[in-house]
Amino acid sequence: MKGKSFMITYDPNQKIFTSTLINSDSYISGFGTKFLGDARHIERIFQALRSLNIPYKTVVIPEQIHSANVEVYEQKEVREVERIADTDGVITKDKNIVLTVVTGDCVPIVYCDKKAGVIGISHQGWRGGLKKMVQKMVNKMLDLGCKTEDIFAAIGPSIGVCCYDVSDERYYTFLSELDGYSENIFFSYHGKRHLNMPLLNYLLLIEAGVPKKNIDYFPFCTKCDSERFFSFRRDEKKDYGEMLSFIVKRAL
Repeated sequence: MKGKSFMITYDPNQKIFTSTLINSDSYISGFGTKFLGDARHIERIFQALRSLNIPYKTVVIPEQIHSANVEVYEQKEVREVERIADTDGVITKDKNIVLTVVTGDCVPIVYCDKKAGVIGISHQGWRGGLKKMVQKMVNKMLDLGCKTEDIFAAIGPSIGVCCYDVSDERYYTFLSELDGYSENIFFSYHGKRHLNMPLLNYLLLIEAGVPKKNIDYFPFCTKCDSERFFSFRRDEKKDYGEMLSFIVKRAL
């Protein structure tokens, strides 16, 4: 990841981060900040979409149970909100469908294949990383006619390796399940083991066949940046909230 020029930029007016790899006239995505409000409350999601002038027919909200379950959404009837149970990743070919996840330290990722007209979004904490959630997303996109060389992904704001210390039990779980990655994703700080979740997902995307040049990633830490981000680890006992991430394919 060293030496890469960042293509995720902050819009101070809209209060979101966007990726130049993903966004275009037809494809709109964003990683929200705490200024958009706590996205665990659905009214905040609608307020954010209105303030950002995002066109939509339906807002898709996965339940997010820290699984590796991926759902392909096909609209059969128009509803303002579609909740999907037992799911942490959603993919669609439909237009004007806003796919969302909410995060407060976990890793949000948006995906698109503009040639195949497919978009996706996923949420992954350490369990999602362990279960290789991003690879399940890529494989499902391939099932829908995508090609790995045409898939773009942007890894959004999450807790950084600087602040994500883990227990010995979790470390040894990764050693047994993802041994080939452990030497790259664990680091020692002040006598504690720290996990680099964004890097893990970056490496998993590459292993799935997505070209490095097609992957964008967020360079900051949600726990460190208290001005712009909620953080479960920092705020659990006081003002805890979650940020909205989204992607939509517009009907032009």
